[in-house]
Amino acid sequence: MKKEIKRLGIFSWVIGSVRRPATLLATLAVSLFLAIAPTVAAQDGSAKSFRLASTTLKSGGRMTKAQVYYGFGCSGENISPELHWQGAPQGTRSFAVVMHDPDAPTGSGWWHWVVFNIPATVTALPEGAGDPKSGLIPEAIQSRTDFGSPGYGGACPPEGHGDHRYQFRVYALKVEQLQLDENAPAAMVAYQINANKLAEAQLEVKFGR
Repeated sequence: MKKEIKRLGIFSWVIGSVRRPATLLATLAVSLFLAIAPTVAAQDGSAKSFRLASTTLKSGGRMTKAQVYYGFGCSGENISPELHWQGAPQGTRSFAVVMHDPDAPTGSGWWHWVVFNIPATVTALPEGAGDPKSGLIPEAIQSRTDFGSPGYGGACPPEGHGDHRYQFRVYALKVEQLQLDENAPAAMVAYQINANKLAEAQLEVKFGR
């Protein structure tokens, strides 16, 4: 009986509100939306919530010497940055991470790092994980880059070529594993990634010599 009285009381208040200024009803509608919106967003699990960040690099910033390649005229330390991500969509069964330079004068850019078969339970790569000998991501496979070998290959744009963009991307994949190994060329891995991706997130930095 008390619940019925309470329900009728709320109903009467709403009906009464119709007779009030339209601004009151608008305020009520906005309040209800704001109360519901956070719940909807939290349960969304969509690609829009997927984010990539780094404690080593700042998005929109510059590559540090530690992440620059050693060789080809460059004298960096060739250490892969720390990366972490969140908000992967529902159905994610593994991740892949790549680093690509779209400004390299090759016609197709330059693949600096290719990692796949990262378990869905892993949401970060520590600094230095790009060295396959480090054992920091033992479950994953690091395949050949355009330097010709597996693992992280740092930034090393042609001298006097201006700033290049270095794009780190993490992909949420719908498969647990890509049926490829460490000898797979980057383009083949990229094809398989795009065929199985649910979402992607990017962090971009610049570097030039």
